[in-house]
Amino acid sequence: MSTEDELIKRAQSGDREAFCGLTRTYQRRIYSLALYYTRNPMDAEDLSQEVWLKAYRALPDFKGEASFYTWLRQITVNTLLNQQRSHFWAVGKTSSDRLSLEDVELPLHIEQSLHQRMLVDQVFQALGDLSARERLIFLLKHREGMTYDEIASTCGVSVGTIKKALFRTVTKLREQLGIRSGASEEAPLSRKLCEFPEGRGANC
Repeated sequence: MSTEDELIKRAQSGDREAFCGLTRTYQRRIYSLALYYTRNPMDAEDLSQEVWLKAYRALPDFKGEASFYTWLRQITVNTLLNQQRSHFWAVGKTSSDRLSLEDVELPLHIEQSLHQRMLVDQVFQALGDLSARERLIFLLKHREGMTYDEIASTCGVSVGTIKKALFRTVTKLREQLGIRSGASEEAPLSRKLCEFPEGRGANC
């Protein structure tokens, strides 16, 4: 039995310290996903706390059919979707607070150079021009690495709907980033987005 499995078993038996151990392992990933989505640190913190509260209450029902993080991510997405329907996170698209990537956990390969970090910073800011639904689907695909089938199942829509939404979203991002980076600079940010499968079009 792995250390995580042991923590889960203990937490399911009511061991709060074990649950805190699980929280420490995944709290940064959950917060980062919430922050990318809400674009507001306070909202992201509130949402993260709600996710962990739901996870604690639902933990006795966790059967281990998927990984703990997959299960936790589903709770996170459900919470995001519920809040989206209630328009609670509407400020996320229009907030004047410019977030810094210092607030967000980045993959190691992105941290390797300042130039890459600047590119990702511009991508991060461009996400603010997307609708909440577009942003969520994009993040699940390109940050979480989920498949079309997984995203469709998670969001409760068809695979075709996800593919169309991703194509529109990446097209919109490429246009936004092309303007920000300057057309005369060989559109380096557009090339960055061309690395995403949905970005490989006639202009890539």
